[in-house]
Amino acid sequence: MKGQNNRARKAAYWGAAAGLGLFAMVGLLPSSFIGGVLGLKLAGSLFGGAFEAGIVSRVVVGASMVLGVLVTGLVFVMGSALIAWTTAQLTTLVHRRHAHETV
Repeated sequence: MKGQNNRARKAAYWGAAAGLGLFAMVGLLPSSFIGGVLGLKLAGSLFGGAFEAGIVSRVVVGASMVLGVLVTGLVFVMGSALIAWTTAQLTTLVHRRHAHETV
C-alpha cells in the first residue's frame, strides 16, 4: 500500500516538473503580455483614459503582469501534477483489479 502511494507521489512530482517546463516554454511570455494588457486597462479605468506614466500606474501594470505569470504558472504546474497523479492512481487501480481477477 505504501509503495502505491509513493508511486502516485512521484508521478505528481514528475508531472509538476513537466508542467513547469511546459510553462517556461509556452506560457511565460503570453501570460506576461495578457497580464500587462489587463494592467493597462485597469490603470486606464482607475486613472482615466489618458493617464500619466506615473509610478502608481506603472506599479499597477507591473503587479498585474506578475499576477498573470503566477496564476498561469500555478495552472500549468498544478494541472499537470493532477493529471500525472490521477494517471498513477488509475494505473494502480487497474493493476490491483487485474491482480485480484487472476487470483
